[in-house]
Amino acid sequence: MTLTLRIAGENDDKVWDDIVLASINGTIFHTWSWLKIVERHTRTTLYPVLAYKGNELVGLCPFFVRSHPLFKLAFSPPPGAYLLYLGPLFPGYENLKQDKKEGVYSDFLKEIDTLIFKKLGCSYSRINSSPRLYDSRPFYWHKYSVSPYYTYRIPLVNGADHVMGQFDRKLRVDIKKSIREGVTVRIGEKKDLGSIHQAITRRFIEQGYTPKNYLPYLSDLFDAFSPEHLKIFLAEYKEQVIGGMIALRYKDVAFLWVGVPKSTIPGISPNDLVQWEGIQWACNSGCKYYEEMDSGEDSRLTAYKSKYNPDIDIWFSATKYSSRVFKIADFLRSGV
Repeated sequence: MTLTLRIAGENDDKVWDDIVLASINGTIFHTWSWLKIVERHTRTTLYPVLAYKGNELVGLCPFFVRSHPLFKLAFSPPPGAYLLYLGPLFPGYENLKQDKKEGVYSDFLKEIDTLIFKKLGCSYSRINSSPRLYDSRPFYWHKYSVSPYYTYRIPLVNGADHVMGQFDRKLRVDIKKSIREGVTVRIGEKKDLGSIHQAITRRFIEQGYTPKNYLPYLSDLFDAFSPEHLKIFLAEYKEQVIGGMIALRYKDVAFLWVGVPKSTIPGISPNDLVQWEGIQWACNSGCKYYEEMDSGEDSRLTAYKSKYNPDIDIWFSATKYSSRVFKIADFLRSGV
């Protein structure tokens, strides 16, 4: 029986979120509210695709289309959303026999591919899978180029004290020193998003990028997900904010999503203390993992995050062009 696709509407929000909840690799970024906020802030059109085999709902994949005068581009997730991954979900996937897994997965990608390139007329597609969907072969089968990426997840099942005991020794010393020196961590309010945004903006400028105004985006996400699923942690020293992060929680995973750049104050490591507070929050919230979201591309960042003794978890990025001509034109445009 062939798969059929349907674009979800506003009345499908509960059905959509139930599938995200039932999928092993479903994340907070897949939820209906998050996707609609992303659409508002990225100059894209959201296509929330549901897949059916007969009357059975077997998968979903949200993607976004950005239209230019001469071409269309499809993304999951789109640029400008401060997201690493999104991609397809299959409820109950881990319980299927292997032939069923491969069949549903491959058939779904075939239909998604037809929708993106033939029906919508896109010239390019990039789909980044979320962790726990370990098989990238169906993308290869449908002529995508696939690259592996790696994020960090800290197991929490043995409790916060055990997690602390697995940290690098110097990291434990730095956390305790920050406490002795008088660094404190508090839960932020919506007004504190300004401090987070200013720090991100400074980092982008230092790296030579033109920063985007993320504050309206962050504000909408705060309104939709705080306090149950979104927390702001701020480190303060002598009444000044010197570190912090925005953390997320969904199902059994807490995420370090947005982090404030490293403090320039010598001798203390406020963001180490911030992360430790986030890990304790995750443990107290019943999470099984704390993810230091990453791609694995920046060795400087991985050197910092690996001090927490995390496990690595794979995700992957799949890209495809409608033709070799557009691929060459895109490379020339981007200066590659």
